[in-house]
Amino acid sequence: MAEKIKLLLAEDEAALGQIIKESLETRDFEVTLCDNGEKAFEKYQSDQPDLLVLDVMMPKKDGFTLAKDIRAIDDAIPIIFLTAKSQTADVVEGFSIGGNDYLKKPFSMEELIVRIHNLLNRTKVQKTSESLAIGAYTFDFPKQQLAFKNEKPTQLTHREAHLLFHLIKNKNQVLDRSLILNKLWGTDDFFSARSMDVFITKLRKKLQKDEKIQIINVRGFGYKLTD
Repeated sequence: MAEKIKLLLAEDEAALGQIIKESLETRDFEVTLCDNGEKAFEKYQSDQPDLLVLDVMMPKKDGFTLAKDIRAIDDAIPIIFLTAKSQTADVVEGFSIGGNDYLKKPFSMEELIVRIHNLLNRTKVQKTSESLAIGAYTFDFPKQQLAFKNEKPTQLTHREAHLLFHLIKNKNQVLDRSLILNKLWGTDDFFSARSMDVFITKLRKKLQKDEKIQIINVRGFGYKLTD
């Protein structure tokens, strides 16, 4: 019998939280429900879930703060935000601190379940032993580490590592914006595109010690990495 996927749900609306929990359990997920961010952080540490679904507005510790705390110690676990907010800045902030996806309330359970499965499939770390070179940098994809010459490696987030992997694999070619958004974000909508721009900016900063390396924005098409 296959092991159940362990999911941590942080939602302070009791009725909504229970509906989501019961619906996911009927799909064979193992769900732990917490009604505030502090409890959720404790359960994350003790239960070691496979995926997190976090409401943004919660007492004691909000979803963004909780995600920041978790990302400080775990770059890999997938995070989906539930939010009643519709401002672009809020969505971009969620992605920039390490969120992998978001759903605006109200939403359908079927949509949440599809997004969970898609995200789990997308975020499986690729089994590869290769170390990739880009300019004066060495990129260890399995470890998600980027090293400049003989300096101590910099730890990348899960999404930074996968984005850099695809840029290097397509070096000197245009990486199609829509294609990579659908592959890593699951959608190529406006909010995801803004999030990708944030991650491109982060990668540029982490590669700036080698002035020959450039990530060029090819307007209307995507990005091109050159060295």
